Amino acid sequence: MQVIKIYPMGFAANTYILTADDVTAVVIDPAQPSILDEVKERGLEVKYVLLTHGHFDHIGGCAALQKAGAKVGCLSGEDRLAILENLADAFGEKEIEPFTVDFTVKDGELLEICNMQFKVISTPGHTAGGACYVAEDNLFTGDTLFRDGVGRTDLPTGNYGQLEKSVRKLYALEGDYTVYAGHGGDSTLERERKANGAVRA
Repeated sequence: MQVIKIYPMGFAANTYILTADDVTAVVIDPAQPSILDEVKERGLEVKYVLLTHGHFDHIGGCAALQKAGAKVGCLSGEDRLAILENLADAFGEKEIEPFTVDFTVKDGELLEICNMQFKVISTPGHTAGGACYVAEDNLFTGDTLFRDGVGRTDLPTGNYGQLEKSVRKLYALEGDYTVYAGHGGDSTLERERKANGAVRA
């Protein structure tokens, strides 16, 4: 499995393009419409989009990918995007094209898509419907867990107590994983267990 990390232009989240066959792809958190150009340049067809949560800086490319044929999914409960549109207005990001959620997932579910397997982990706290995804030895944490930090909880549906429990849930996973976060650099789960000062293991 290949993981392609796309850093955003301006204020937006990291986007991850995953492919196992160099033909089809899954995109996690397509932050901007330009992600469609990125996958086309690589000769990939995006079949699925997985969202860690619905904040505007993670969903800006969903509409473009959906129009190109991708199905968009998120954790059940995060598919009510009205509050997220309000957040976009509050931050001056009114240009996000609307899209629909095609499917929802639940905690512990295993997705077999594009010749890859994704395990869904419910991680509320940054938002009520936050999710992380495990694919092989990779952990995609959105805004739940960062290198040396955790996500903010002062936006609608955020809850620090829930976030702390969610981070500890990730720490409790067996073994080590490369941590691909929604913002900033990569890390490993073992490093965060030992060095993350926001939530101690």
